[in-house]
Amino acid sequence: MAQLPAGTRVAGVDCGTNSIRLLISEVEESSTGTSLTEITRSNTIVRLGQGVDETGELHPDAIARTRDALANYVAVMEAEGVSAVRMVATSATRDAANKDAFFDMTRELLGRIQPGACAEVITGEEEARLSFLGATIDAPADAKGPFCVVDLGGGSTEFIVGTRDGDILGAYSTRMGCVRLTERIMVTDPPTAMEIAQARAYVVSQIEEALVHVPLSGAEVLVGCAGTFTTISALTLGLDSYDPERIHMSKLDFDDVRTTTRTLTAESAATRAANPVMHPGRADVIGSGAVVVEEVLAAAERVAGINQLIVSEKDILDGIVAGLVSGLNSGLGPSRPQ
Repeated sequence: MAQLPAGTRVAGVDCGTNSIRLLISEVEESSTGTSLTEITRSNTIVRLGQGVDETGELHPDAIARTRDALANYVAVMEAEGVSAVRMVATSATRDAANKDAFFDMTRELLGRIQPGACAEVITGEEEARLSFLGATIDAPADAKGPFCVVDLGGGSTEFIVGTRDGDILGAYSTRMGCVRLTERIMVTDPPTAMEIAQARAYVVSQIEEALVHVPLSGAEVLVGCAGTFTTISALTLGLDSYDPERIHMSKLDFDDVRTTTRTLTAESAATRAANPVMHPGRADVIGSGAVVVEEVLAAAERVAGINQLIVSEKDILDGIVAGLVSGLNSGLGPSRPQ
């Protein structure tokens, strides 16, 4: 396939239960080969999964919020000269009774960038591969792996164990996430001790199920990605504002992370929202996310003897862009530190 010329811009969109995100990157040539340079990255809380657990349908307001956010992203793509786009959507959209309204909306908007483009729900295997690729692409040279990547979302949390070369040794998607737990169990603000205990028991059961499918015992590095982990990193580091450069690849001792998570589960949403590193749309659900993080750390410590967490600002979104470009041009792959 013909090589993409330097200057070609591509976009990835990841639409999850809680947020929709955009990444635009440009193909660049150098003496060392072809690489990708980030142009812009955006994150918008749309809560697409609002009530879908209970009703089996995407709420009309949630679709409208997602449409507004995606329309803004498409306008940015047009302004930046994007020529190819791929959008991946949460599996909840596939199962919703009114899914056609969602997919028709994405086809209309994305078609302005690339005719025929539409949101797609990918297989669990591909989701694992893309998440792992994105989360580990900037792993420091001294982190040899194997890696266990934990991608904590609104409705699900993925566990992927793989090697530094990208070979996936095991992957599993659990039915736990910060939105799902908040809507189902931790409904009080702040959550009660009983709610936290019930959520913790559910999370532990989900992690135990994941351990049947994922060889966590063989992992040497734990990598957390997506908004709950990155926000917890910002809080643990004591940042005055959300700083992606300081958060990306930050190394945190488990005990320091636990201090942060205990604070989050005890606080009200209003107190959390007052912290400058907290996205307003995450304040009401991150307490549930903190419970998931605590139990992930406990499992990694018990099963693999790991006591440090690496937090990645990159995740499936970066994998989508890298995969999109490598799919268009078989000669281009993600650059990894040697």
